[in-house]
Amino acid sequence: QVQLVESGGGLVQAGGSLRLSCAASGRTFSMLTMGWFRQAPGKEREFVAGISWGGSSTWYVDSVKGRFTISRDNAKNTVYLQMNSLKPEDTAVYICAATNRYGARAKGEFDFWGQGTQVTISS
Repeated sequence: QVQLVESGGGLVQAGGSLRLSCAASGRTFSMLTMGWFRQAPGKEREFVAGISWGGSSTWYVDSVKGRFTISRDNAKNTVYLQMNSLKPEDTAVYICAATNRYGARAKGEFDFWGQGTQVTISS
């Protein structure tokens, strides 16, 4: 089992930045592919970003490329999502996820989920 706890959400104006954190426990963190998803009211849960176990590979949904950066610190069992140039359409609950599958980006490929942290972007 893996437990995931997100933090860092909040309310910011359009154009601003936030850094989300996800602390993991319960299984060897450095062996896990980590991902961030988001879910806006009335919408499907959407993949945002993923990172390989060693951090050498990252992948993103097109809508956040160049604005968001996923990273990890295996010594701290933590994955981050740096979000810059935020837009109102980025408003959602952001959810951390973990899997053993390399390159995962579909919801069904992730086995463990956090509770999420709310991100609200005002125009």
